[in-house]
Amino acid sequence: MVGPEIERLIALLARLPGLGPRSARRAALALVERKDSLLDPLARALAQVAHTVKTCPICGNFDSCEPCAICADPTRDESQLCVVADVGSLWAMERTGAFKGRYHVLGGLLSALDGVGPDDLAIESLRARAASGRFAEIILALPATVEAQTTAHFVQDRLAASGARLSALAQGVPVGGELDYLDDGTLSAALKARRTLS
Repeated sequence: MVGPEIERLIALLARLPGLGPRSARRAALALVERKDSLLDPLARALAQVAHTVKTCPICGNFDSCEPCAICADPTRDESQLCVVADVGSLWAMERTGAFKGRYHVLGGLLSALDGVGPDDLAIESLRARAASGRFAEIILALPATVEAQTTAHFVQDRLAASGARLSALAQGVPVGGELDYLDDGTLSAALKARRTLS
């Protein structure tokens, strides 16, 4: 029914989170119908992101500068480190405006089923940052899932010698909830009501 170029566009769009084959077809159709106002600007933006955005070597955030804007900000609280699973969770925390410290992105969660082990995550670089002694508190802002709890226990063991107070998000984060899908008020309340792990 459609040419191979559009089929390829649909297939690529369908791989994005939240888009299935039907949604991808609708998105592709909208892009093609509005080539000048939507497709061309999107193609330029994607090309620019592909060539300029990098992973921050300190925290793991995405930005076009090194280090990222958060790590380069001298007004942030140097005594607090917030550990998140992924960049989406970091962005969700930043949207709340409730946390003014530093971040560390693990790059995922431990999962035996998916073959994700400790060496696949940024746990050793987290341990090295914690060992520097500059953080009085390390907050594990991980989702309330089985994989996240496993990851939290592993990270807690690795950071035991750091001397920092370890805490975790408390009420407000539902079991099975992903940080990126929570509203700002829920995230703010969970951050303020965090509990000490050790």
